[in-house]
Amino acid sequence: MVIKDLELLTILQARMSSTRLPGKVMADLNGKPMILRQIDRITQAQQVSKFVVATSTDPSDDVLEDLLVSEGIEVFRGDLKNVFSRFFELTLKYQPQNVIRLTADCPLVMPRLIDEMVDFFHRSEYDYVSNTLIRNYPDGLDIEIFRAQTLVMLKAGQMTSEEEEHVTSGIYGHRDKFQCGNFSNLTGQVRGRWTVDYQEDLDFIRKVYSEFIGREESFTFDEVMLALEKL
Repeated sequence: MVIKDLELLTILQARMSSTRLPGKVMADLNGKPMILRQIDRITQAQQVSKFVVATSTDPSDDVLEDLLVSEGIEVFRGDLKNVFSRFFELTLKYQPQNVIRLTADCPLVMPRLIDEMVDFFHRSEYDYVSNTLIRNYPDGLDIEIFRAQTLVMLKAGQMTSEEEEHVTSGIYGHRDKFQCGNFSNLTGQVRGRWTVDYQEDLDFIRKVYSEFIGREESFTFDEVMLALEKL
């Protein structure tokens, strides 16, 4: 099914087979799997309409698909290592003009930041916008927005295995071909690890979420910064 005139497709890539913290996307956060907490937050963004989780066909991801489908969340399954191919196949399926790429190790994703970055992207002439080219947001608030046509251009060339695994590295790694822009934190540089790769990262995220019981989908960046002052 192709959605006519789909402007923006949001894709969250996820898998169970993380080498550093296997199964982390199913880890409990205030009584709910981490990936569902993240999806609750992502879908609060006004700019997010069509949303898909892209996982792999590896049997380890069967349990992830079962969970998401039971929650009414659309799932696409593709190659385990060639993550680029998952995104490319989804753009062929839905033919969006633009794509938001998110990863399932960022449960503190900020809906307002997604909206602000989409607005910035629309006002620009960039092919690709992220808040990671120059880092002044914490690691774990990563958002990428790009024109779907960039994937077609990459697919037509010779891609490296790194570009196939990391999806967008072929865009920002070829700035002679693509116009890339960075979305900066205008309030100043904020460092920190807000991503989940290790058990200590998950412990930190759980402490943050414990400050917002009952408001898991709506707490803001500023509120987290205030909470960190007492954690």
